[in-house]
Amino acid sequence: MLDLRELECFLILSEELHFGRTAERLYVSQGRASQLIRSLERRIGARLFERTSRRVRLTPLGERLLSDLRPAYDSLHGAVEGARAAARGVEGTLRVGFLSGTTHERVTGMIGAFQADHPDCEIRLAEIPLSDPFGALRRGELDVAIVMLPVVEPDLTSGPPFSKEPQTLVVSTRHPFAGRPSMDAEELAECRLLDLSPPAPAYWRELTAPTRTPDGLPVPRGPQVSTLQEALTLIAAGAGAMIFCAPTVRTQARTDITYVPVNGIPDSSLGLVWRKDDETALLRAFSEAIT
Repeated sequence: MLDLRELECFLILSEELHFGRTAERLYVSQGRASQLIRSLERRIGARLFERTSRRVRLTPLGERLLSDLRPAYDSLHGAVEGARAAARGVEGTLRVGFLSGTTHERVTGMIGAFQADHPDCEIRLAEIPLSDPFGALRRGELDVAIVMLPVVEPDLTSGPPFSKEPQTLVVSTRHPFAGRPSMDAEELAECRLLDLSPPAPAYWRELTAPTRTPDGLPVPRGPQVSTLQEALTLIAAGAGAMIFCAPTVRTQARTDITYVPVNGIPDSSLGLVWRKDDETALLRAFSEAIT
């Protein structure tokens, strides 16, 4: 297994040809610098430097290693420095996930304004399924996601809520509640609510399909769904109903479903979520622009 410290010592000694000056540049003792070179030579199986009491010089094998190693080391160093510069500055590419229906006019307007203010940034949008809101984040396929709050995941951080909207019950146009101006949350006990399939967390499933009304009445459960389109199709077919915020439903141009405002349940809100310890200047700037 390569030891980058040994390679760094080799490169510096190749420039200085002096163990004392090499040790100073590495902030180690002269003995430690000698130890690093001996370890590298044992790893390779031959001497890389000729040492006398008066001089240090590269062997032919050392010259060859230097010729092969220097471009690769410089490329590696440049990649690290480029990443550090990107972390300090608001530039680069940000991969943003979104749930179906969450990118309504207000959200897309904020994203557009952010890109206009930061022309060196590229925002790449990708849809994520309702039933797996965090999988792409955890796999490193996304940098941040726009999801429903709350988010209670030990490995993720969520930003402040934005885009609060009243909750509505989405039903088929043939449903008994269709056409009503509003309904009370206790009337959910008379509905069969579609359930989100795993790996959606239990607290998330309660947002779209609560198991009980605020007063404790049980709410019947319907089939499980994974995506918004799957849910809307089953709703239109009369298999059940589901709770969504009003803008989510308005983005779906369908004539076979309708929605009824629900009184007595908290408003829906969106927020950004990202992996802990992965926050960059670009992500912070995006979070400030979206909230």
